[in-house]
Amino acid sequence: MADKKPTLLVIEDDEGLQAQLKWAYDDFEVVIAGDRDSAIAALRSETPAVVTLDLGLPPDPDGTTEGFAVLDAIMELKPDTKVIVASGHGARESALQAIERGAYDFYQKPVDIDALGLIVRRAFNLHAIEDENRRLVAHASEDKTVLGRLITGAPEMVKVARTIERVASTSVSVMLLGASGTGKELLAQGLHDASNRADKPFVAINCAAIPENLLESELFGHEKGAFTGAVKTTEGKIESANGGTLFLDEVGDIPLPLQVKLLRFLQERTIERIGGRKTIAVDTRIVCATHQNLEEMIAAGTFREDLFYRLAEIVVRIPGLSERHGDAVLLGKAFLKRFSTEMNPSVSGFAPDALSAIDAHDWPGNVRELENRVKRAVIMADGKLVNAGDLDFGDAEDEGAEVLNLKAAREQSDRRVIRHALARSEGNISSTAKLLGISRPTLYDLLKQYDLHA
Repeated sequence: MADKKPTLLVIEDDEGLQAQLKWAYDDFEVVIAGDRDSAIAALRSETPAVVTLDLGLPPDPDGTTEGFAVLDAIMELKPDTKVIVASGHGARESALQAIERGAYDFYQKPVDIDALGLIVRRAFNLHAIEDENRRLVAHASEDKTVLGRLITGAPEMVKVARTIERVASTSVSVMLLGASGTGKELLAQGLHDASNRADKPFVAINCAAIPENLLESELFGHEKGAFTGAVKTTEGKIESANGGTLFLDEVGDIPLPLQVKLLRFLQERTIERIGGRKTIAVDTRIVCATHQNLEEMIAAGTFREDLFYRLAEIVVRIPGLSERHGDAVLLGKAFLKRFSTEMNPSVSGFAPDALSAIDAHDWPGNVRELENRVKRAVIMADGKLVNAGDLDFGDAEDEGAEVLNLKAAREQSDRRVIRHALARSEGNISSTAKLLGISRPTLYDLLKQYDLHA
């Protein structure tokens, strides 16, 4: 069966010209309308990609300029339509006004059939390209999404996602290894959602962000009166995730005494709350993550080898954003769409220099740094497009520059000292916090605030 011809709607009140145009283009299905009502009816029923419109249609009895009224109606009903307007007697001003109101192009009467045909065919081609682009954009997130919500086009991350999908239906413990900001919690959530535990709780806890003296209670819960301030019996995270999944982020920061208790849970699948004597059976799957080198910690005696092998039944290594070619731009566009909707609707995309800067940056802070930079850029952007300057990749953080603002100077000093402490402790959060004389939760807050990474 032959392909259906594209529909060309001709809005023209001159019957002679109607007939001429009707038979001039045998590669189109030409539909004729002689007034506004029939034009709008044809637009609704035929949904043509291209319309030719005579701006010189007779005005309404109330004096309304009919041609412009039809153009406005088309732009309101189907703004992607390519409208080619006709104006007579050298009325160039009317044609330019029509372009401002959304028309694609114009031609002058008397009509040159061949010249108009070229304009019409060019309009059809452009409409087809734009329509394809709209489809690609509409399906971009879906096509580039794995594990439900993880946006990626990089083969390295697709491989990670496929590995997680394969182990999701089992009950093995999974360890996610990767730098800070690579999306470990999102992957853990994706694993849970792909498992047969998806209808049960997913509970996440950052072991490094909770003081050591409170972490045991957070994980295992406590009975009323177990310690000062324990005014009621409270379930721990392991118990809260019963039947579901518990995500232990920064598992390398769990202190040695608590590692023993966690190992006992993994072996026996039972827990005891602090201050309790009753053994509670718990069916909770453990997924853990860390950016630290646990094998080095085992050699140093700061992490139990037997616990490591219980937690690392399956190990998944997550590449940094700089290793996921193309993902920075892909994720940047997704973040911009979200933040512009929430904070600055006038922003519609990235300028070419911004896309180049995103693609060239090495992203030491990974996806978290990208998200923060795009968020800030959307807020600060003056125009419709975020440019490279809005992303602040310049010398704003040059430590040699003179800073007279006290707040900026304090932030600059904090960044420098934290970076030095991280380097001296080889990225170990606990050691860095001790060097700086602050708690681990405070250090994590500062790392997040200044877009730094361990």
